[in-house]
Amino acid sequence: MRAVIVAVAVAFLVSLFGTPLAIKVFTRLKAGQPIRADGPQMHMGKKGTPTMGGVVFIVATVIAYVAGHLALNTLPEQQIAQASPTITGLVLLGLFVFAGAVGFLDDFLKVRRRHSGGLNKRGKLIGQLLVGATFGVIALYFPSTNGQTVASTNLSFVRDISLLDVGKVGSVIIFVVIVMGASNGVNLTDGLDGLATGASIMVISGYGLIAFWQYRHWCADYAYTNPYCYQVRDPLEVALIAGAAAGACVGFLWWNTSPARIFMGDTGALGLGALIAGFALATRTVLLLPIIGLLFVIITMSVVIQIISFRTTGKRVFRMSPLQHHFELAGWSEVNIVVRFWIIAGIGVAIGLGIFYSDFLAKAG
Repeated sequence: MRAVIVAVAVAFLVSLFGTPLAIKVFTRLKAGQPIRADGPQMHMGKKGTPTMGGVVFIVATVIAYVAGHLALNTLPEQQIAQASPTITGLVLLGLFVFAGAVGFLDDFLKVRRRHSGGLNKRGKLIGQLLVGATFGVIALYFPSTNGQTVASTNLSFVRDISLLDVGKVGSVIIFVVIVMGASNGVNLTDGLDGLATGASIMVISGYGLIAFWQYRHWCADYAYTNPYCYQVRDPLEVALIAGAAAGACVGFLWWNTSPARIFMGDTGALGLGALIAGFALATRTVLLLPIIGLLFVIITMSVVIQIISFRTTGKRVFRMSPLQHHFELAGWSEVNIVVRFWIIAGIGVAIGLGIFYSDFLAKAG
């Protein structure tokens, strides 16, 4: 627990005090966010606000991860085996950093061209696919000494479903699909000041609680005698990274909330989405992800519905998609939309945690 607290504190402080520095640097470099001409006109006042702020909380998370492991190295000798960096850490931070790098390229092209169109859709999807496939292979093909891999060949809800074994190749494909879906879901949500950041904090914190609970009821812990334990790999590592990422996002939100002084950009959105997907896979809660990430699912579906409706009937269901812009055009204030959508995000996380915990109570009690 001490290592997780250290990681949270370090990530928060690095992000809180590092973001103003990033604002100055990106402003000096004229890395302002281009605004879509066909978007809500009230957004035109945000033109020139620095983007690529996701760099700050990605770097803060990596620094906090190192700090957390330094704290683990102060544990008694019998616990030192848990203190070494793991494949789980490599996969989760790798998804965060490299998916963020795809987003950074997109943001860089937008800034350079002074246009809201950055990396084309095909290029972005190829980048996400390569990141997902690379770390999917690592997650499935590198078992620990007890035979556990980061991800599983089984589909999972609150734990692996033994009857739904899709094999390693199928699991890598599913890994890629989930990474791409989650990263694009967060990216679509990132349209108002603080919206994606606040929602991500809730979702990541939820996964941090799940991972820590799994650590306290871990099958690999010989001191835990209850037969109903969790067959996962490195749950403390997952909890540490989740705590670090949540803390970093809280520090960033200080500057990203309305009126935002910096945007996370695709750098942050794609990175956060891929990391959230990694948490779902590492905690064996893949089918629980749509509930915990309820807001991201709703916003993504609003885009899908809008596209299908327009292409089949020529009519739009919403004034504009993603959904948050529909309510903007309906006259809701930006702050009202963000707070109400945060409530929806919190409800999804609460329901997901409730399902996870009720399963434990039903079977372990």
